[in-house]
Amino acid sequence: MNNKHGTTKGETILLEVNSLETAFKIDGEYYNAVDNVSFKVKKGQVLGIVGESGCGKSVMSLSIMHLLPKGIGQIRNGEITFNGTRIDQLSEKDFNKVRGKDIAMIFQEPMTSLNPVFTIGYQLTEVLFNHMKISKEKARVEAVTLLKSVGISRPEKIVDEYPHQLSGGMRQRVMIAMAIACQPQLLIADEPTTALDVTVQAQILELLKNIQDRNDMSIILITHDLGVVAEMCDEVIVMYAGKIVERTNVEELFYNPKHPYTKLLMGSIPKMEEVVEKLASIEGIVPSLKNMPKVGCRFANRCPVATPECFEITPVLAEAEKGHEVACLLFETSKPKEGMIQS
Repeated sequence: MNNKHGTTKGETILLEVNSLETAFKIDGEYYNAVDNVSFKVKKGQVLGIVGESGCGKSVMSLSIMHLLPKGIGQIRNGEITFNGTRIDQLSEKDFNKVRGKDIAMIFQEPMTSLNPVFTIGYQLTEVLFNHMKISKEKARVEAVTLLKSVGISRPEKIVDEYPHQLSGGMRQRVMIAMAIACQPQLLIADEPTTALDVTVQAQILELLKNIQDRNDMSIILITHDLGVVAEMCDEVIVMYAGKIVERTNVEELFYNPKHPYTKLLMGSIPKMEEVVEKLASIEGIVPSLKNMPKVGCRFANRCPVATPECFEITPVLAEAEKGHEVACLLFETSKPKEGMIQS
């Protein structure tokens, strides 16, 4: 089986997230930001996770990376398995051996992710020292090589510069170099092209594709940009208010979207062949954690085709067609079976 980039992709499951619930403490009570989410990432696959801000995309990535704010966020239920090992149960010390080496992450804002008081070279070599037995001289050579591999010119000079001396695109390339330093099996990219101009965005996406092909690396690409999804992904998960509402391959999602939320997202994309005075938008906002509906579809109050039962029955994510899952009561498969617990 081939992925959309032409490389052979096996059926080996690299990451499995099962019934994940991640909650944040607000006024002494916990509220789920990620609610009963399950998915798998295969070796060599690019999985896109899309949705508006506040849908739980980034919280899910922080859950996988053990980076939830202590005392505020915690995994309340579920399992996260990587290469057959339950990583959600690992101690911080043991997970430090995994983070950066086997699973790496690119954060959405490189200026706040890079330490302003240390040189680029120092921050790159720190990653290498954490996971490899390597001399200072060898580490510096490797840092220069990494910068060169992500398309940074004059890497021998850039290695001694500070983040504020670089452009946004160059800082993002440095973040990518840090993420791939130990050749991880899984890369989580959280909005990797946010705040970059269109030309630089295209360069960063091309860079990620090349690295993915070269290393047969799996990628979880978190974004709200459907253009990025079309360019990069093999499969796509659409999230809304902490839940998965649709999941299928990228072609099916674009040519045959099923959930009303997905259709509205698609409708908000500007099209070259159409001249419109005003871009389509989705009315309303994602409900806050404290105001999340207890039952019913969480999108119901914004949905143009909602019926009374949409406010009373919680839809189940199920196959509407082969390989295409949707959580919407418009489809019989999403209606809970008798005796099924509503959540």
